Amino acid sequence: MVFLPLRKLFFMSKRFSDLGINEQLQKGLADLQISVPTDIQEKTIPVVLHQKEDVVALAKTGTGKTAAFGLPLLQLIDVDNTEVQAVILAPTRELGQQIYANLVSFSAHLPSISIATVCGGIPIKPQMERLKETTHIVVATPGRLADLVKRQAVNISNISYFILDEADEMVSALKEGLDSIIKDIPKSRRT
Repeated sequence: MVFLPLRKLFFMSKRFSDLGINEQLQKGLADLQISVPTDIQEKTIPVVLHQKEDVVALAKTGTGKTAAFGLPLLQLIDVDNTEVQAVILAPTRELGQQIYANLVSFSAHLPSISIATVCGGIPIKPQMERLKETTHIVVATPGRLADLVKRQAVNISNISYFILDEADEMVSALKEGLDSIIKDIPKSRRT
């Protein structure tokens, strides 16, 4: 194990700007009083922003994984493209709503980005109405998204980004809905 003097540790701390995060997202983070990226964010954000490969990131709860994938995703969205560009799947409605709330907070200074949440356990009709509007990012539970795709209420056939939050749980417990969704998304997307 290597121990570094505190003075050196201080200068090693990166900022979100060092990771390539744009000014509007930095303002959103400042509003949330988030100024220093966590370890998972330092490792993940530059990879998502600047490379084209799929990414797997493992970290404990509370380490900032949502910002690690959410910030670069928000930055990569093409606001001139009115199609759904990204799908984020969460195993539970509660986690889906939390991810949605975080993304909305992060993007407070990017009003042209449109994010929708479609999760089970709440009425489907308002969600179908919401999806008639321009939507760049859909945060969903697998079963509800599969249902909406089947009803042709959302088109995910041209997405560029596919995020599985708590993928291990979805692959085991929610495999049927996940398999249905994977059939409908392009093979060329980044996961």
